[in-house]
Order: sequence, then structure tokens, then C-alpha cells
Amino acid sequence: MPVLQKPSSGKPFLYPLPLGFLLLFLVGCAPKPTFRILDKPINFNEERKQLSIDYLRERHGLDQTLPSINPKMIVLHWTVIPTIESTFDVFDPVHLPGARAGIASASSLNVSSQFLIDRDGEIFRLLPDTAFARHVIGLNYCSIGIENIGSEKSLLTKAQLKSNENLIRYLTKKYPEITYLIGHYEYQKFEKSELWKETDSNYRTVKTDPGTQFMRKIRRRLHDLPLMANP
Repeated sequence: MPVLQKPSSGKPFLYPLPLGFLLLFLVGCAPKPTFRILDKPINFNEERKQLSIDYLRERHGLDQTLPSINPKMIVLHWTVIPTIESTFDVFDPVHLPGARAGIASASSLNVSSQFLIDRDGEIFRLLPDTAFARHVIGLNYCSIGIENIGSEKSLLTKAQLKSNENLIRYLTKKYPEITYLIGHYEYQKFEKSELWKETDSNYRTVKTDPGTQFMRKIRRRLHDLPLMANP
């Protein structure tokens, strides 16, 4: 079953997915979004799947046969990388680049996220919603990550705010067990909660994304949804 992908030329084309990738993609396939999501899949080959399964076991203490998650949380990020294509090039390899030595001790599995939002609000799906992605310490196994092109020097845009709202509303309707929405910088609040699963008590990083101002704005827009920021 082919899916729509937007390459660097900006023109969509059909991209055939491997069967294993497709099966993960079909989990929880309804409802359909009322806005556009362009599929731009990163490499999710057998090696990446196995590394994801290993990460689930070694870092989260979970024995699984599939690199999948049961979403209970959405985590918002910014990339600190200025473009969609350069971000894709960073996430696409199976293994961490040498520049990420600080987190390589936990696993050689590369970081990634299920979704990526450009500065004009265009939404890309890099992985199936319920595929495992390494994007937040202690909570990967239960969280969907949404990356946004931006940084402290290039704050997220109004278009990104609207797209995050649309995507979050869609995901919470699709996966009713999602009850938390946090910014990446808030993840350590969950250390003493039942959700926290990280086998190394010293493995932590300090984060600021996607900014406190953006989180205040998105929470105001989603005030009607029963999404919590704290455990």
C-alpha cells in the first residue's frame, strides 16, 4: 500500500512501505484527520526495529516482540535544526551520529519522532503513530513525539501552533488513553510517577524545548481537552 511523501522538490509522490512498517501504520487507523499529513518515512529497517526492541528492554524494562508503543502522552519538541530536509537527514540514519556522544552510552539507536512540523505548519509523519521513537528519556514507550522546526533563537510560529493544535486534537481522539501533554523540558516531572521507566538513575539531560511560551499558548488553545501536564 503506497503512501504520499513530499520530497525536497515539494511535489508529493507514492512511496511503497515495507509490510512490517505498514502493519504498524494501520494500528488505530480511525478516525481520519481533517487536515493534511504528509508521510515522509525515515529508515525503519530490521536493524532499527531490533535496536528499538532492545531499547525497550534495556532502558524501559519492557520485553516486547514489536517496536511499538501504547500512547498515553504527547511530547512537544523543537529541533534546533533549521530545515525539514536537514532534520530528516539527522533522523533517518539508524545509528546516532558521533556528535551525540553524550547520549550514546544509553544506546546507539538514533533519535527520532513520529511527527515533524515545518515553520509554515506543514505536518510530516516520519514514523507510524504507534511505532517506537527515541525522543524523551523515561517515557519513549508511552509517548508520541511532535518535533517542530525551531529553536530558542527561532521561536515556533503561529502556523506551527495551529498545526500542533490540530494534530493533538486528532491524536487524542484517535487514542483515548492519551491523558498527558508536555513540553520536552517538563519530562523530569514524571520521575516518581508510575509512567516513568528508565533503568539508569543517572541518565538525564536538560531540555528547554519547545519553550515555556509555546506551551502556555498550546494549552490555552486546548483548554477544553482533559490533558494534564503533571502526573
